[in-house]
Parts: sequence; structure tokens; C-alpha cells
Amino acid sequence: MQKQFNAVINGKGGVGKSFFAVNFVQYLKDKDIAHIAVDTDNENSTLKRFHPEALFLNIAEPTEIDSVFAMLDKTDLVVMDCRAASTDIFLDYFDEVRIFDLLKQVGASLNLIMPVNHETDSLEQIRNITDRLNHNARYLVVKNEALSERFDNYERSATRIRLMEELDAKEIIMPKLYDWIVADLNRHDLTVSAGINNPAFDFFNRQRLLNWQHLLYSQLESVCGMLLPPPPKIQKSKKETKSSDSLL
Repeated sequence: MQKQFNAVINGKGGVGKSFFAVNFVQYLKDKDIAHIAVDTDNENSTLKRFHPEALFLNIAEPTEIDSVFAMLDKTDLVVMDCRAASTDIFLDYFDEVRIFDLLKQVGASLNLIMPVNHETDSLEQIRNITDRLNHNARYLVVKNEALSERFDNYERSATRIRLMEELDAKEIIMPKLYDWIVADLNRHDLTVSAGINNPAFDFFNRQRLLNWQHLLYSQLESVCGMLLPPPPKIQKSKKETKSSDSLL
């Protein structure tokens, strides 16, 4: 598949969906990777606040959801931040339009990026998604360390066994960032990349931001083959081709 539609989704609020989405989009910007970002949160619009170019989607209107998937005609990469309590809306929509048939026609994969924390509710949401979609989608679980570095409920679950052994899912970690740093980023409407060079943070906290971003980006690099379109093939010139043939 040449195109990727990445939906950051988990119906449980407070699991880190928007924080991950904001930083994933920033990663794409820092790496100069073309994409379209979509915000679906009509109350907080966190993604659009930090990335004003992001489009807003009213998920109460099915035709607006149509338009988001239609964007795959214009770009190879879409990232959508799905607001809390929206899981069933999207799952029902996928059934309604037979979304996987449509994605196959345009050469696209649906990747579901699912943050999880120590709470059972966040795990139950993932079970619901995988039970509905099975092998049709690809799955990335983001273990969010913001509230706890222990994930016993998730790691001991039958859902994780199915994800890893049957559905070929991948896992990454989103490391904990100190609460006071996150609060200052929100107060100044700064992404981590902007905060690293902003005088609102002292030297030590800029270093903390830099280190945190390095850790997250390393995790993202480990799954870029799943989340990103393949790089374009470099076409050899006729002169280069003839030169290669002459060496044979």
C-alpha cells in the first residue's frame, strides 16, 4: 500500500490521544514529510490549537467523514485525532461505507494508533476496536507512561496476546514528560519543538524537552515502515543506466 491513513483512537478520555497526535504531527513536520492533519474534537481542538493548519472534522456529519477519506486522492498520508467517545461513530461509519473496499481501491491502509495506560477502560476500548475490525486494519499500541510506567492490565490481557500473536500489532512507548513542563507548553501554546528553543523554558527544562523528544522520535522511527508511505523510488537517468550496463 502506498498511502496511509493513521487514526489516533481510543474512546477512553485522558489516555493521551491528542498529546500523541500533536507530537506525531510535529515529527512529520520536523522530518519534512508531507501530510494532512485532521482534528475531530469540537470541544478542545488540541491538535488544531498547536497545528493551526490542521483541518477540523465534524464527525456528526457522515459526509464530512467522507471528505477526510477522500483526501487520500490528494496526499499519501493523513493523520486524524479522534476525540473521546467517538469509537463507535467511526466503527459504524466503516461498516456503512465498506471503508476497506474503498481504501483498497486507492491503495491505502488504515492504521489505528491506540494509546493505552494503566486503566482497564483504555484496554476495553482496544478490545472493542480489534473485535470489530479484526485483520482489516493495522494496529499500533502506544503505552503512555504519563500516569504510570506499569501496564499490568494490558500486558497480561488476552487482548494483547491476540494483538501481538494474531493481528501482528506493534507497540511503542510514549515516555513521561513532567506535568509542569506540559502545563507550560499548554500555557504558551508551544509544541515540544518550539519549546526547545523558547526562553519561556530555562536551560534545564529545554534539555528535558530535547531528551523527551529524542526518546519519542526514536520510538516513532521504529514503526515508520507501518505509519508512513514508502519513500519515492529514485529514477535513474538514461546516462546512469547505460553506465551501469557497461560494467556488466
